[in-house]
Amino acid sequence: MENNLKQTLDTIFKTDERLLDKHNELMYNKIHDLIDKTDEKLIGYLIENQALREQFFIKIKDVFVFKTTDFKFFIDENKIDNSYTEYENRIGLTAGRRFLKDSADVVLDFPYKDCILEGGQSTDEGLDTYFEYNEKDAHYTEKQAKRKEIFFNTVLAKDEIDRLLEPKAFTNIKKHTANGTQDITNFERDENGTIKDNLIIKGNNLLALHSIKTEFAGKVKLIYIDPPYNTGNDSFAYNDNFNHSTWLTFMRNRLLIAKELLREDGVIFIQCDDNEQAYLKILMDEIFINGFINNIVVEMSNLSGNKIEHAIQGRKFPKIKEYIFLYAKNKSEYKLDIPKSEKEKWDDEYNMIIPNLDIEKFNIIKKYILDGKDKQLNDILSHLDLVSLNKYSKDNDILLDDNWKFNNSYRIVASKPNAALRKKALNLTYNYDLFALKNQRGDLKIIKTDFNRDTDTARIEIVFAEDNSKIFFGDIWFNIVTTGGVAQEGGVVLKNGKKPEYLLHKIIFSATKKDDIILDYHLGSGTTAAVAHKMQRQYIGIEQMDNQINLSKTRLQNVINNDQTGISKSVNWQGGGSFVYLELAKNNQTAIDQIQACESYEDLVLFFNKMCDKYFLHYNVKVKDFRDVVCKEDNFKKLSLDQQKTMFAKMLDLNQLYVNVSDMEDTKFNLSENDMAITKDFYQI
Repeated sequence: MENNLKQTLDTIFKTDERLLDKHNELMYNKIHDLIDKTDEKLIGYLIENQALREQFFIKIKDVFVFKTTDFKFFIDENKIDNSYTEYENRIGLTAGRRFLKDSADVVLDFPYKDCILEGGQSTDEGLDTYFEYNEKDAHYTEKQAKRKEIFFNTVLAKDEIDRLLEPKAFTNIKKHTANGTQDITNFERDENGTIKDNLIIKGNNLLALHSIKTEFAGKVKLIYIDPPYNTGNDSFAYNDNFNHSTWLTFMRNRLLIAKELLREDGVIFIQCDDNEQAYLKILMDEIFINGFINNIVVEMSNLSGNKIEHAIQGRKFPKIKEYIFLYAKNKSEYKLDIPKSEKEKWDDEYNMIIPNLDIEKFNIIKKYILDGKDKQLNDILSHLDLVSLNKYSKDNDILLDDNWKFNNSYRIVASKPNAALRKKALNLTYNYDLFALKNQRGDLKIIKTDFNRDTDTARIEIVFAEDNSKIFFGDIWFNIVTTGGVAQEGGVVLKNGKKPEYLLHKIIFSATKKDDIILDYHLGSGTTAAVAHKMQRQYIGIEQMDNQINLSKTRLQNVINNDQTGISKSVNWQGGGSFVYLELAKNNQTAIDQIQACESYEDLVLFFNKMCDKYFLHYNVKVKDFRDVVCKEDNFKKLSLDQQKTMFAKMLDLNQLYVNVSDMEDTKFNLSENDMAITKDFYQI
C-alpha cells in the first residue's frame, strides 16, 4: 500500500515545477513549506485522487479535513525516488529523517549548523564515478554525479570529528628558491620561535587550518579568501547544488578556525557575489561579533558580452560588481592604512607655487607641523618664496599641464579662509612670504603674510596640493576588472575567476606591514601569495585541487625569478625570496596507487581484503556484499579493468586520505624518516 502511495505522490508532484529543483528532483522542504501554507493547488492534487484522499483526509459532515501531520510524517518516512544510487549520492546524517538538502530555509540559524562539512574535492569537476547495472542492456553503465559532502554532527560524532581534525603529518616537503627546489631539514624561525618560511600547503583546507593552528594561532594579521560563490558554475563545480544551508556549513566550519588564527588586531576580507552575500553577512555577524567594518562593492567586470545581451533583452541590469566583506577580530585593536588614488583632474584652486622648495624640505616641514615645532618651521619658511603659478610658468617657459602639476604637487599650494588665524595674524608683522602660527587648539598652520586685512573671509591658510592630490578609497572600488591581461599575470593562465594583483595589493597595503603573516585558504591560482611575496609579507596558502596548486607553485617560482607582470613595476620587484611546499600526508592515496598498479581482475580481488583491513572505506560500503556477490557477478567481471579499478577506488573514504601526526610512525603509512622529522619540527614535538 505504502509503495503504491509513494508512486502516486511521485507522479503527481513531479507535474508541479514548483516542487522540482534544477536536477528535476523533488524538494521536500518546498513540499513542507507549501503544506504549512495550506497551498490550495498542492492540497488539491491530494484530494482529487481517491487513494490519497482516503489516506490523508477525514470526512466530517460532508467536509474533507486534511490530516497535515499524517501527511508530513508519511513523506518524511517514505522518501520518493529512494533508489540505492540516489541514496549513495545523498549520503549524510539526517535530522528528523530529513536530509540537509531538503532543509534550505536560512535565517540566523540554519540546518546542520552544528555539523562539520568535510569537503574532499581534488579536481575542478568534483565528480564521483559509480556503476549501475542496466537490466535492459545487461551490463554496467558508468555514471558520474556531483560529489555529495559528508556531515559529522559535533555531538553525535564527536570522536569522528576529533580524529578528523587532528594535526596531520606532512610529506613531499621542498623549498623553492631562485636556484630551484631543495630538501630541508627544519623550518626557519624568528626570535619568538614562529616559523618564518612562506608556506604553500596542499590538502583539504579545513584539515590544513586545524593542522597549522598550534603554530600560527593568534599570529595571522590578514586573511583574504575568495571562496566558491555557490553559483553552480564556479571552480567548486561539485558544489553546484549547494543550498544555502550546506554552503553556510562549509563556510562556518572554516571561518571558526580561521578566526582563531587571527591576531587580536587582525582582519579578514571575504569576496563573494549576489548568490550568498546576504547569508554570508549574517554568518559573519555571528562569528565576528561586533566586528563588521565595511561591505566593499568592487567593479569586477565590464559592460560587455552576455551582460549587455541581458540588458537588451530586458532581463536584468548587467552585473559588474562583487562584494568584499571586511571584519575585525577585535574592533578595539585593529587599524587600517586606507589607500589613496590619484585625482583624475587637477584642482585649479592650487594656483601658487613655492619655487625654492624641494621634496626634502617639504618632508621636514610636514614633520615640524606634526611635531608642533613652530620656531624650527619658521626658520625654513623665512627662506621660501610664494608666487603665482602662472607667473612662474611664464618666467620659466613651463607648459602647465596636469602631469607637470601632479609631479610638482609638493611645492604647489592653495590658500583658504580661516577667520581665527586671520584675527591672530593681524597683530603681527612679517618680513617674508610665509609664516607658521598655532591655532586655538595648538595645531601648527602655515599662512601667507600678504593677505587681505579688510575682510573676515580673507584667504590666508596655506594648504599643499600634495596633501590633497590623492583621495582615499571609499567602499566602492572602481575599475578592478579581471580582463586586460589579468589571466596571464604571474605567467600562469586561468581564464575565469582569477583575481587581479592590483586588487590584492590594495587589500594587503591597507591591513598589513612588512613581514606580517597573510593567510589564504582558497589559494586558487596563487594571487594572494604572489602579491604578498612581492610586498615582502609572510604568507600561508592552502589549496587542495591538483591543477590549482600546480598553478600556484609555478606562479610563485616565476615571482622568485623576477616576474614583471601585475604589481611588479609599481613595487619595484626585483625577484628573490623562497617558499616551502608541503602536502598533508596521504593514507588512502597509497591504496589508490596500489589499485592502479593491479594488472588484472584477479589482482584486484586479491587486493580487496588488504584494502579492507588496512585502509578506510566509505561507511556506506557493504563489504560482504561486494566481496561475496558483486565481485563474483559475470557482469562485473566483464567490465574493463579500468572500470573495475574505478569501482574499487571509489570505495575508499576521502575523509581518511590523510595521516594523523599521532599515527605517522606506524609503518603501514610508509612515511620517510625525513618527513616525520620535519613534521615533528613543524609541531615542535
